[in-house]
Amino acid sequence: MTMNVIGVAGAGVMGVGVAQNLAQTGHRVVLVDKDRKVLSTALQTIEKQTRMSRLLGGPALDAEEVLGRIASAEDPEALVEADLVIENITEDWELKRDLYRRMDRICKPDTVFVANTSALPITRIASVTGRPERVIGVHFMNPVPMKPVVELIPGHHTSEETVRRTRELLTAMGKKAVDVKDACGFVSNRVLMLTVNEAAFLVHEGVASVESVDEVFRGCFGHPMGPLETADLIGVDTILYSVEVLYEHYADSKYRPCPLLKEMTAAGLHGRKSGRGFYNYGNPA
Repeated sequence: MTMNVIGVAGAGVMGVGVAQNLAQTGHRVVLVDKDRKVLSTALQTIEKQTRMSRLLGGPALDAEEVLGRIASAEDPEALVEADLVIENITEDWELKRDLYRRMDRICKPDTVFVANTSALPITRIASVTGRPERVIGVHFMNPVPMKPVVELIPGHHTSEETVRRTRELLTAMGKKAVDVKDACGFVSNRVLMLTVNEAAFLVHEGVASVESVDEVFRGCFGHPMGPLETADLIGVDTILYSVEVLYEHYADSKYRPCPLLKEMTAAGLHGRKSGRGFYNYGNPA
């Protein structure tokens, strides 16, 4: 089945990257977010990033052409013509549950729902829809246009046709899909969230400074970014939500969220997107 319109639900950091990646690979996109200001910022970010693509190591892009493929809307009703919807909202179960129920009513019966989640089980998400065979998970990495590999996660009821359609779209986006079973956290975040959470505990307990923790990982292991720099890139609030999901799902104390992550999230220190997290990005707050 030809996919003419791709919906992107959520215009935060991940939604911006997914929408840009789709548009720059020739897809028509409907970007939806309930916050008008967030939508406006998202489009400005996409324009800036496409203009700078060549300097960042990506392809040379025509910003006007890329933006011309993206329509934006505050109402999910705009997803009515989408052949596939990629959902990217925050890792909050109640918010996701309500959105999927609403999309299920709005979208065409054969529309595929792709959950871009970092931890929530795909079968659980699919269970609140009337189309569990057309729900699948794809865990994109940030920044989306620059990361060539994604995790592809079918749920218990996901059909082979849904897997095929999703894989074809990912290939068209320039992505290599790695097959992963539907286990909370999948592969990447079962490991990464533990690492970031433990790194936060090191700072919380006064074992080492933020800079020292990251320098150990860069200098000793050759990582391009330390775990706390990575947390700022992903979003400290997103890290916390993901760790909480893992803790709730596995009931294992090793996933106990660091109190520092909770404090920073409550204080609005969410990382690069807020201007300050473990590091300061120009926000004096």
